[in-house]
Amino acid sequence: MKIRQFQVDAFASKVFQGNPAAVCPLDHWLDDGVLQSIAEENNLSETAFFVPTSEGYTLRWFTPVKEIDLCGHATLAAAHVLFQHLNYEQPRITFATRSGALIVERAAEGLRMEFPASVPRPCATPPLLVQALGVNPSEVWVADDYIAVFGDEAAVRGLTPDQHLLALLDLRGVCVTAPGVKVDFVSRFFAPHYGIAEDPVTGSAHCELAPYWAAKLGKSSLHARQLSKRGGDVRCEVEGDRVILIGNAVTFLQGEIHF
Repeated sequence: MKIRQFQVDAFASKVFQGNPAAVCPLDHWLDDGVLQSIAEENNLSETAFFVPTSEGYTLRWFTPVKEIDLCGHATLAAAHVLFQHLNYEQPRITFATRSGALIVERAAEGLRMEFPASVPRPCATPPLLVQALGVNPSEVWVADDYIAVFGDEAAVRGLTPDQHLLALLDLRGVCVTAPGVKVDFVSRFFAPHYGIAEDPVTGSAHCELAPYWAAKLGKSSLHARQLSKRGGDVRCEVEGDRVILIGNAVTFLQGEIHF
């Protein structure tokens, strides 16, 4: 059997930046074990699979170890493949996902994605989180992940967390964040529990970071940068219970999977 596969650098304006995702267009769903094996073989933070429907596409995302509920950069990558390589001519794409309908449309500044907001709430600082990070954050909030807030960008850049201890925490992952020097806020994201030591650029994390910083800074339009080794920029707009993420993507390679 042969399947087309694209590898796309998402939240990037040129290759070798942003977050790489594999994208596999399918005519019909394969066995979940096969999908997971492909994601494991790719060994990227996410592999996206989509199947056409009467209203758009059904989209699923797999890390090397499990299927997940929401992924921003692989959604951006999937939309990029449809627009750039599969002759999708409409201005917007509707993806049916585990997190509901996700809409991606062309915009002057890139691809504009509409996601559900995940508004964080303050929580007590877990001692294990402090032990894993090696430093005590000024605040800790919780949504789908723990959000550890620091006073400045340098503190976020300088963290070298203990991955084993991070994997023992009970949520999906850990965002560390601070005000930015040249942007509104910066972040890093760790999810060893999902097989991802540090994610290069995490769209879904910005669904919880953007509401936090919008309230903190008193503005609904934000420029964010994720401070991974590859790095990436995310434009965020908070609109009620939705977060708009805007970014660019570039194709790194095209090929076929044979099995």
